[in-house]
Amino acid sequence: MSSTLCNVEEENLICAFDASSRTALISGIRGALPEFDLGEPGMREIAESAMRKLDAMTDEDFSKIIFSPAYDDESEV
Repeated sequence: MSSTLCNVEEENLICAFDASSRTALISGIRGALPEFDLGEPGMREIAESAMRKLDAMTDEDFSKIIFSPAYDDESEV
């Protein structure tokens, strides 16, 4: 598995949580799932996709990733 997440949405979601460890990040995202159901459509799917990828990587791989907000080509910066 690649040591990076594959899309802008997942990267931006992760930046909203404590990414000091893989387990803290997964826990934070999991705890927010009920809120995602009330908010923007599709956020739960993005969160679940990110958690699957985080679950699949090792703590060592996670420690090599630098998380920063990402922008897609269509967003204004």
